[in-house]
Amino acid sequence: MTILINLGRITVVQFVELALGLEASGYPFILVIKTGEGQAPIEEWISKNGFEERTKERGLLIRGWSPQVVILLHPAVGGFLTHCGWNSTVEGISAGVPLITWPLFAEQFLNEKLLEHVLNIAVGVGSQAIVHLGEEEKFGSQVSNKAVTDAIKKVMDKEKEGNKIRKRARELGEMAKRAVEDGESSHLNVILLIKEIQEFQLNQSAKNALVD
Repeated sequence: MTILINLGRITVVQFVELALGLEASGYPFILVIKTGEGQAPIEEWISKNGFEERTKERGLLIRGWSPQVVILLHPAVGGFLTHCGWNSTVEGISAGVPLITWPLFAEQFLNEKLLEHVLNIAVGVGSQAIVHLGEEEKFGSQVSNKAVTDAIKKVMDKEKEGNKIRKRARELGEMAKRAVEDGESSHLNVILLIKEIQEFQLNQSAKNALVD
């Protein structure tokens, strides 16, 4: 099984811990690396350390944008390491994939609690402090490569806890698929939203006609 990793912008020091944790886990992985300002030190480390070359038989590095939903829905993907943004959270749940959580800021820590302690489909890497955008360098490394490796193995290993998490993730994925079918909860909510917008537009048109 393959792990998909898609995090927000992190420091080179923290990226090194992530990369070494992935390598030590022994599992195949797809690592999405952001491009743009501030990413040069990470690319320099990858090149000088030989990380990409060393892991090329089981690792794929994608620069920039990646088709996250398409990747998550592939049957080879067995885990998703994410910063717990709500879009990624919903996409992971809908795909029926267990999550490895690494929140950075905002509501991501609350989402992690939902995934790990309420839905029981995730394992955290131990991220504790909020890292504000633009202030990443102040925090350095908060998560060790061992914590990354341990979380991956806990989700991916074919032991009692890992099997339980994967089974629960698949169940929630099926529930999410049913919810968008005709007459089900998500489908009905979208219909109600459309009707409310239509009614609002009709009321506004009526008010404008009276003013004219």
